[in-house]
Amino acid sequence: MTTESVLPKSGIDLSHRDESIRPQDDLFGHVNGRWLAEYAIPADRAVDGAFRTLFDRAEEQVREIITEAADSNAAEGTESQKIGDLFASFMDTETVSGLGLTPLQQELDLIASASDTTALAAVMGVLQRAGVGSGVGCYVDTDAKDSSRYLLHVSQSGLGLPDESYYREEQHAATRDAYRTHIASMFTLVYGDGDHADTAGKIVALETKIAAAHWDVVKRRDAELSYNLLRFADLEQTAPGFDWSGWLSALGAGAGQVTELVVRQPDYLTTFGRLWATEPLSDWKLWASWRLICARAPYLTDPLVNENFDFYGRTLSGTEQIRDRWKRGVAVVESLLGEAVGQLYVARHFPPNAKARMEILVDNLREAYRVSITDLEWMTPQTRERALQKLDKFTPRSATRPRGATTRRSPFAATICWAMSGAPPPPNAIGDWPN
Repeated sequence: MTTESVLPKSGIDLSHRDESIRPQDDLFGHVNGRWLAEYAIPADRAVDGAFRTLFDRAEEQVREIITEAADSNAAEGTESQKIGDLFASFMDTETVSGLGLTPLQQELDLIASASDTTALAAVMGVLQRAGVGSGVGCYVDTDAKDSSRYLLHVSQSGLGLPDESYYREEQHAATRDAYRTHIASMFTLVYGDGDHADTAGKIVALETKIAAAHWDVVKRRDAELSYNLLRFADLEQTAPGFDWSGWLSALGAGAGQVTELVVRQPDYLTTFGRLWATEPLSDWKLWASWRLICARAPYLTDPLVNENFDFYGRTLSGTEQIRDRWKRGVAVVESLLGEAVGQLYVARHFPPNAKARMEILVDNLREAYRVSITDLEWMTPQTRERALQKLDKFTPRSATRPRGATTRRSPFAATICWAMSGAPPPPNAIGDWPN
């Protein structure tokens, strides 16, 4: 039976109505009341709804593609080989269990070897390139004020809790306590018995200082405040104390490659640089080790996977049960090789006639927007003109573009490291990846 043969019919489902509620009193309750009262959210998710139904269908379709690729013995360099090898590495629980913490040790040793904060800044750049969070977030995106170019954007980061409010508001006190306990438990799993409660306390204390400089969620949404164009040469004057050049070089940027960048929260960088220069190196190493352990935990042995889920899944998100391993494997492949999967998905599930129908739908939607904008009485002529100009610049896309990537059936944790870093693949040896 194919996924298409069990698709629900489209249309309005009247079975979820609560007819005891009058629509003029509570339209939402009338339409959804029965569903809200009777529906049980699956144990492996915190939210559910119609979009999750679409997600589940697509996930099953992608699973078919990925598992076929893993079993196909595809030719080296093909999209199927890349996808299949990555998924097979994740699903090889025997190898994952046998390796234990070996894949993690090389990166922990890298942190331990840093003799000062300058060296540690470079280490964080290496780890950040391989998917480990740092004190400074970075990404490349279109310049918001000049769409003809791309720029490096840097922003606040460095926290293990969702945002700065979790470190200061009384309503999150229990979560903070659970977070300390979680860190101590993870360090016990990695390092064995010891005073890891003290370690956890130092890490949370340092993160609390970092969080104090974070912008809150409201301020972060201000597009003007969060657009600060700087020459890279001026960054060290804006935020002294952190080796920006060494960090950027370790991330993979060549000399002179970044001349300008957008700083999202400049005063945060100033504070972070000061903390980097004044807080004990030993505390920064503990914090860096925690950022590494936290990033790698979902891909290591079951005790680490389960402890990581217990806090981030159950405590923070309210999810009762960890997702099946194959679902987590599909998510990993989509995250790292999403465009390659997309090409195979389009070939199988998005034929030319479906693409043509989608293009008609989008054209109709654009025309509906045009009519709506033109008829809006509250818009000034100038605003209407700009809105229509923006609509005209909208470029619909309903397919994929090719993008190269290389994978091999290496031990999974090592595979994750170099797949995230974009570096050449490592030899098929335990924990061996470019640094």
